[in-house]
Amino acid sequence: MKKLILFISAAFVLGSAIGQKPAKPKLWTKGGSFSLMGGQTGSRNWTPANEKFSITGVSFLHLWANRTKGKRLWENMADLNYGVANTESGGPKKVEDKLDLFSRYSYYFKTKTGLGLTAGLRTQFSNGFDYFSEPKKRISGFFAPAYVLLSPGVHFRPSSALTLTAGPAARWIFVSNAPYSYNYQGGVKPDGGREKSIAEIYGVHPERESRMEAGVLLTAAYQRKQVFKNVDYRMRMEAMADLLAKDVTSLGGQVLAVREPGNVDVYWTNTFVLHVNKWLRVNYSYDLVYDDDVKIFGSRQNRPATQMRSLLGVGLSASF
Repeated sequence: MKKLILFISAAFVLGSAIGQKPAKPKLWTKGGSFSLMGGQTGSRNWTPANEKFSITGVSFLHLWANRTKGKRLWENMADLNYGVANTESGGPKKVEDKLDLFSRYSYYFKTKTGLGLTAGLRTQFSNGFDYFSEPKKRISGFFAPAYVLLSPGVHFRPSSALTLTAGPAARWIFVSNAPYSYNYQGGVKPDGGREKSIAEIYGVHPERESRMEAGVLLTAAYQRKQVFKNVDYRMRMEAMADLLAKDVTSLGGQVLAVREPGNVDVYWTNTFVLHVNKWLRVNYSYDLVYDDDVKIFGSRQNRPATQMRSLLGVGLSASF
């Protein structure tokens, strides 16, 4: 009887060992974070700042999903941010609006060097206005503009936190959401002058709603936790030189854009996150953009300029 029990036990253990399949390696790693920042001011008979009431709310959503298999690495990131400031005197105005999708596929021949493909999409969620013009003028919106980027090239990864790429690139600029957006009928001002359409602001012909650039792209991406104590930092920079021949776009006999080859456009985004405790965090973001085709700056609103934006907020946050 004992031998029979031992035989059955041994057979059960052997069968369990044979039936158990080895665990598959985890190919995908995913995660994200959500932050909600806010601020409020109120005053009465306060001469230094006579704004009776204001409230600001900004949300940040960062998502990522990476897939590793052998020498192949596929990295995907998304930043979706939106913020509004509401004052009693001026009403609601956007202070943040970003829809930024980024994907990079790499095949590394050695530990640090390989070939791959970089792709990206940048736009915003809702309309933006120039409140300094009278009447206020719409100057942006969803897919107005939108930048779609595609670039094969060499990828260099000196560390797990830093990736550099270089190669040829194509970029499409879309202004497909109401590309004219005139304040006046037909874009003719009361004084007889011509109003710029929203597409013209970004060097796009309103009837075509898109424009293509081709040239050379350099990118740098850095992401590291605990760059300082309790501080995370991530950064992405893109610098593209458009090498297409001189392109003159006209509408009704009027020159809309004169594009010279070799001009370098820059997009640089930075985010610092300070972890106060499990739920409370301080966010600081800084973005810099230079686009030679966006000629709406200066006293005559006819030249490009470096665009900068920063945002500091304290609020609740959760990682997943």
